[in-house]
Parts: sequence; C-alpha cells; structure tokens
Amino acid sequence: MSHAHDAQALPPLHVLGAGSLGSLWATRLYRSGQNVRLILRTPERLAAYQAAGGLTLIENGQAQRYPIPAELPDANTPIQRLLVACKAYDAEPAIAGVAARLVPGCDTLLLQNGMGSQQRIAGHWPGLHAIFISATEGAYRPADFQVVFAGHGHNWLGSPDQRSAPAWLHDSLQRAGIPHDWSPDILLRLWQKLAINCAINPLTVLHECRNGELLQIRGEVLELCDELALLLTRNGYHESARELPETVLRVISSTADNYSSMYQDVRNGRRTEIAYLLGYACAQAERQGLELPRLQRLLQRLRDHLRALGLPTD
Repeated sequence: MSHAHDAQALPPLHVLGAGSLGSLWATRLYRSGQNVRLILRTPERLAAYQAAGGLTLIENGQAQRYPIPAELPDANTPIQRLLVACKAYDAEPAIAGVAARLVPGCDTLLLQNGMGSQQRIAGHWPGLHAIFISATEGAYRPADFQVVFAGHGHNWLGSPDQRSAPAWLHDSLQRAGIPHDWSPDILLRLWQKLAINCAINPLTVLHECRNGELLQIRGEVLELCDELALLLTRNGYHESARELPETVLRVISSTADNYSSMYQDVRNGRRTEIAYLLGYACAQAERQGLELPRLQRLLQRLRDHLRALGLPTD
C-alpha cells in the first residue's frame, strides 16, 4: 500500500476559513496529495471560488493554483478532521454552522490569534478533541482566493487537556512541509505569543508604522513589557516573563519590514482581534486583581483610535 494511498484513505481534512493562514495550510496539504476540503460560508462565496478555479499559492514569486474541492457548511458528509482558520471572533459561529456534521471526538485544529476563542470553543463543544495552535508563519492575501507565503516560521500544537497528538497529525504535516512540534504546554506558547503581540501590534496601529520603527520608541515598548511580564508571572510563566523584553526586541528586529496583522486589519478597514489580544490580557489582569495601568491606557487609546476610524472596538 503506497504512502499516497494512505493519505487519501484518511477522512478529509475540512478547512473552515479560506483566509491567509487557512489557504496557506490547505494548499500545502493538498499539493502533498492529501484529502482536503474547503468549507465556504455562502453560495456566493462558493460560486466565486469555483469561478477562480481554486486557491492560488504564491511562494518565492511563483504562483500555483490548486483546485481544492469546496462545499457549503450544510453539506451532509460527516467531519472527522477539522482545521478552523477563521479570525478569532468568527471561529465560534463558524463551528456552530457545521456542528451537526461533527463526529464525536473530531480532531479540531484551532488556528486563531491571541487567546480566549480557543478556550470558549473547547468549553462549548467538549466532545471535540480540541488542538490549539500557536503559529509564527506569515501570509497575506493580495486578492480573493490567493495567498502569498510571506514569512517562514513554526507551528506549535498541543491539547489543553494534555492529551497526546492524533496518530495522523505528524505524518500529515510533515508530508505537507508544515514545520511543527507537539507542545506539552501549549498554553505557555499561546501566552508567550500573546505578550509579544500586545507589546507590538497596538503600537504599530497607533503610530501607523512597520514593526521596525518601534525601535525608535523602545522605552514605551519596554514599559509595556514590564507590565506584561507581571501578567506572565502571575500565570506561572516566570521564565518567559524574565526573557520578554529581549524576546520582543528580537521579534521587532527580525520582522522590521513587516506590518503587524493588526495594522493590516486597520489599514484594510477590517475588524481587529483586539478582544483576543490586548483586551484578553487586560481582562485576565483585572480578573486576577493585577493593576496594569499602562496596558489599560493602551487599550483605551486603541479603542478610541478604532472608534474614530469607524471600526468595531471589540
């Protein structure tokens, strides 16, 4: 029995959310001969996708189109493997739209930014095997159903309830060339990334700048790191707290030419994931009786800025 045959013998991996990361995962899995299906939200989206002839991946300047099969949420086939790649605020309603099709124990990969949505999903659908992902790969969409692979990075996957990885996962991702590790403490990874995002993204929005330009206001960045370190420490992540300032400055330098995802959302007039990033950090601090005045003030400034632009503040 050939390897390719094994991959096809697995039930399809359904992908909810054909945004930048969802498209980046779907195209790499499909081109490695795996059984992938996109779930698109509306008949209009499905028609537009079919007219486009598939998803186009642009890597190192080369464009390749992949005719990945697609369907609507109300298709009647069962879902045993699911990758949820929608924005954090869309993830729950998207899963609700296919909930009737989910097989008990369905392996559900959650590829959301920030924190909060993953925990809510795991709580709302306890029958799923929820797998949280912390991703540092970069992608953006120059046009509908096209994705540019912009930055190589890594994916940490883990189960919040310490369960082991599903049997198919490692082989499947490895064959697709998706760099990954199974992390015994995925919440640590998510907290680390949350802290880094909180120190960088809001400032790039308020100063309307690329990541690298934050080095000109490193004092402000480091003051935020001080408060974020207190939050990490309160949650038991002492090592990460100690390394945070150095980590944040390193990320700023290594992504100097990039625009943060939040900056891109704002520039494109899209709703941000503020509630799952800075909003989540501030809400956790408040719940834990931790006074973090600089972060609170930053959240207020960011909300005022979004409101002035006519964008949602949640």
